[in-house]
Amino acid sequence: MATIKDIAAKLNVSTSTVSKGLNNAPDISESMRQQILDTAVELGYTKKNYSKKLKKKIGIFFENIDYYLDDDFGYDIILGFKQAAFRENWEVEVVPLSHGLQKKRSYDTFMMKYNFAGAMICGFALDDPWMQDLETTRVPTVLFDNYLSENPHLGSVGTDSFEGIELAIRHLVSLGHEKIAYLAGPEDSYIAQHRTDAYKKSMRMHHLFADPELIAHDRFVYESAKPYTKRFLARGVTAILCGNDLMAMGVIDECRQFGYSVPGDISVIGYDDVPASEKNDPALTTVRQDRIMIGKSGYYILHALINGVPLSRNLIRPTLIVRSSTAEA
Repeated sequence: MATIKDIAAKLNVSTSTVSKGLNNAPDISESMRQQILDTAVELGYTKKNYSKKLKKKIGIFFENIDYYLDDDFGYDIILGFKQAAFRENWEVEVVPLSHGLQKKRSYDTFMMKYNFAGAMICGFALDDPWMQDLETTRVPTVLFDNYLSENPHLGSVGTDSFEGIELAIRHLVSLGHEKIAYLAGPEDSYIAQHRTDAYKKSMRMHHLFADPELIAHDRFVYESAKPYTKRFLARGVTAILCGNDLMAMGVIDECRQFGYSVPGDISVIGYDDVPASEKNDPALTTVRQDRIMIGKSGYYILHALINGVPLSRNLIRPTLIVRSSTAEA
């Protein structure tokens, strides 16, 4: 377990400065206090007698999203969520979910049984059992990349898909691409549907045809590239936009299998900007989601809901990261 000395060494400050930051002393700047608190969470520091002060806890729940390693998509979301919650002495528990677990116990029952005051939920499909429970729950809950209307106890957080997809399409159009395929996520995913709509809208904005034959839906995994890349190439595309970076990396490898170079023959764009995208060969052009900020925003929205503020949709601006996988058509 990390100590005050570990935090001090990481930030190159004294242990007394760290102690002040952790204990809300008045003679320390707010920016330094935030650095100390964020680093404490990153290193796994726990305050002494911390658990005794807590009456309730909040959760961050995951399904269909990896989060164990620092290369995993969910890792930084957890980090940002914990960093924001740490300031206000919430205990945060990370909970893996499954379809089966949700069928065994309703959402409200689960939250009451394990004493959760609220939660942020990541990775739910539209047909998950708890999605129906969430329509009427009174437990403050934040959905990542998902949305349900009318319940004032529910909020949502994500990245602006329309802006993100438009950034990608505009970049490809500026390079002379017109025949652009889209490998989307699964059809039972709210965010995959949303990004597919964004792709069609953006293509129309640039006076391009969104050919239904150039749109495919599959899981957000590397292997999803295999069934569709050959079909796209056979129809003469010059660029392939993907629903996440893993799909895009799979597309690049499939293109090579068929004798196409990236970006010489085909340009490829991902979505997310996971750490592996920069290390890929070629380095992947992608739409960045600031996952630390998503986690922090998820907590802030949850905190507002707990305090009776009925926030609804909340979107973070994406950024296009241009690397080596895109070039002129």
